[in-house]
Amino acid sequence: MRKVMTRRPSATRPPAGRPPTRKDTRTSRAPARPPAAGRPPGLVAAQPPPHPTELFAERLVLVLSGQRPVHWLARHIANTAYDDLARLAELSPLCTDGRRPAIHRIGHYQPHPDAYEVFARVATGPRLRALAFRLTLGADRKWRCTAVEVALEGNGRDGGGGSRNGGGRRAGTGD
Repeated sequence: MRKVMTRRPSATRPPAGRPPTRKDTRTSRAPARPPAAGRPPGLVAAQPPPHPTELFAERLVLVLSGQRPVHWLARHIANTAYDDLARLAELSPLCTDGRRPAIHRIGHYQPHPDAYEVFARVATGPRLRALAFRLTLGADRKWRCTAVEVALEGNGRDGGGGSRNGGGRRAGTGD
């Protein structure tokens, strides 16, 4: 005998003991683009590793803003640049009123295959600061910083001299 009060055919009825489920119409079933050949869908292509100049610039900004201690960079600093960086970090040239400094632009010049001279613009609150450093490739094939320079207060547009006029602070060069 057939039940009279059934509203749905038995083929679309949920299994016994379960309430009916709602179908979500917000998601699309078709992928946005076909997956690359040989790669399962849903995986993102690997990004190339960041350039050593970018990595070191980020680490240097963290130390010079007081967010990390100087010894955090100890194995990445060569010669007397560590002592000079420690003196420079005491001045906290990239410290602001609670805002984190942000790197706006990084550029580099390669005077030798085993050396980079790097320059960066760092925003510290409403101001932009200049940061420059030199990376050299050691015998162990690891990049190490051999010189650091940061433009301090009194430089730039407010009437002070730039680093050419002695307004900046240089670390690692003996100046």
